[in-house]
Amino acid sequence: MKKLLMLLLLGLTLGSQALHADEKGDKPLSFWERLRAKIESLTPQKKSTVTTATGGIRGAPVASDDIYWKDEATAETIAADELEAFTQAMKLTDAEDKKLAQTAFSEFIRKYPASALRKDADQALALLQNASAPAK
Repeated sequence: MKKLLMLLLLGLTLGSQALHADEKGDKPLSFWERLRAKIESLTPQKKSTVTTATGGIRGAPVASDDIYWKDEATAETIAADELEAFTQAMKLTDAEDKKLAQTAFSEFIRKYPASALRKDADQALALLQNASAPAK
């Protein structure tokens, strides 16, 4: 658990440095660099068999989903298998295997149509298709 927390903090630190560099007017990050930073900041959602209870303060009844803590940083979570499929497609892109990367992103879109990463997968697929299209 400590290792996972340390990796998450390291990822957030590196991601914030990359975003901070972009704010200073340095060279803007490419789509792929921004996508890598986003993937590193996602937290895989684990299947849990534990039930969590939420306490409240007297007042109007509120659903537990509506309660928030001020200044609470919430990490975006995603199913572990979904994140793994997207990461594998990114690795194929990094390996310069554009045809297999296109297939992997297409399969990701087919398998996870309601994913939080769907828009990124669509954009990555379009970029890969444009890169592999013959020049006119």
